[in-house]
Amino acid sequence: MTFAQTDTGILYLCEEEVKMVCQRLDSVALMHELFRLHGSGQTVLPDEAYLGWTNSLGEKVRSLNMPGYVGGSIKQAGTKIINGNIANSQRGLPRASGLTLLYDSINVRVICIMEGAYISSLRTASVSLLATQLCMGRPINCAAVIGAGVLGQRHIELLIQRLPSLQKVSLFDLDPQRSANLHASLKSLLEESSVTLVEERSVQMAIQEAQLIIPTTTTTTGYIPYSWLRPGAILVNVSLDDPLPEVVMKADKIIVDDWDLVKNDTRRLLGRMYHAGEIVGPDDPMPISKQVRRVDALLGEIATHQRTARESDDDIILVNPFGLSIEDITLAAHIYQTALQLEVGTYLRR
Repeated sequence: MTFAQTDTGILYLCEEEVKMVCQRLDSVALMHELFRLHGSGQTVLPDEAYLGWTNSLGEKVRSLNMPGYVGGSIKQAGTKIINGNIANSQRGLPRASGLTLLYDSINVRVICIMEGAYISSLRTASVSLLATQLCMGRPINCAAVIGAGVLGQRHIELLIQRLPSLQKVSLFDLDPQRSANLHASLKSLLEESSVTLVEERSVQMAIQEAQLIIPTTTTTTGYIPYSWLRPGAILVNVSLDDPLPEVVMKADKIIVDDWDLVKNDTRRLLGRMYHAGEIVGPDDPMPISKQVRRVDALLGEIATHQRTARESDDDIILVNPFGLSIEDITLAAHIYQTALQLEVGTYLRR
């Protein structure tokens, strides 16, 4: 059957189909366009809905529902549902799973449901690569990835593909077997490139040599001190809690993707520091009575050249990408349109 946007049914795309379609897309360029739109006020980004509870086995689990609208040339609304249980890895299951839903631009009925976890991991890595490109000073020869899970893999894949100066990736995971398994899964990609992947024996060894550091862990306890960061380093704080507060206070530049989402979340490092009165947003008034660190810019402001990411090659830059539903919606909108052209997917009657 030929699919068209006027169909009254719903197009479903499974993980395999989403992955296949994504091979035809430049996800980093799509994220660049998204942040240009976000930086110029052409998006709508409500607060996420966070549901946390304890399952029947006593495990802490959570579900996030994150709606969003992207204007400009995209004009797409939808929502991302992502659920997670850290204990899933013990069952041979991914930690996170989810769905992304897209809405018709006129009647707002659901027009597409697609597997969301791959989209989430790809857009996360793509935003990290975009931030790296926007903040880069000297060419990056060595990158460190902390955590050998799905996010770690997605980042390494994009690093190899998108950083021509890259020569080495230092990988560390608390479980050496996970690092070894990830290394093995990347064997063919590494053989096609000139990049060496090294499984480091400690997180400090991985970070100290790197010009780009990307933690993709599940920790809620900081462990990265400022002294581990070499001059000019970019720390893309993907998992949000890995740096110690001193990194926030001492970094030359702090860049976030959306300040309102960051400051309203009391569970993560920057949100905790904001509520403790230790940091303020890019345009917030500075308190007179105490030492406070200002967040320097939003990623959208960097993408639209309203503010600069780097003043010198030696600047140490902390990027804190909270993760935005509009990133998923942007990528999913292009996946949907490409799937229609390729007649990929399963047509579901309402």
